[in-house]
Amino acid sequence: MGVLLFISGQEIFIIMVVVLLLFGADKIPEIAKGIGKGMRDFRKATEEIKKEIEESTREVRSEISEIQESVQTDINDISENISRNIEESTEAIRSDLNEASDSLNREVEDLNREVDDLNSNMS
Repeated sequence: MGVLLFISGQEIFIIMVVVLLLFGADKIPEIAKGIGKGMRDFRKATEEIKKEIEESTREVRSEISEIQESVQTDINDISENISRNIEESTEAIRSDLNEASDSLNREVEDLNREVDDLNSNMS
């Protein structure tokens, strides 16, 4: 026989004989019935606790999910606003640079014409 909770088969047999002598053959079924009922009640209480924990964590998980969605929405809104502001700022800078570049190009063209006119007058 194997080892059950560090008790060998011989020790289990001795314990059963002692129980039989102490309680008698008539009381053993009642004791087993009481132990079975106690185990059943314990299992039932354990299942109820598990169910309560599951229900309470379901509510918490739902709240966490709602908070996560809210934070994600806020982050997306902020990101879109930042992108829009950057685009508007760079567009204004780009427009200013293009105007400055066009102005410089016109001035260079004017200077080149004047130099060409001077060169043609000197020749």
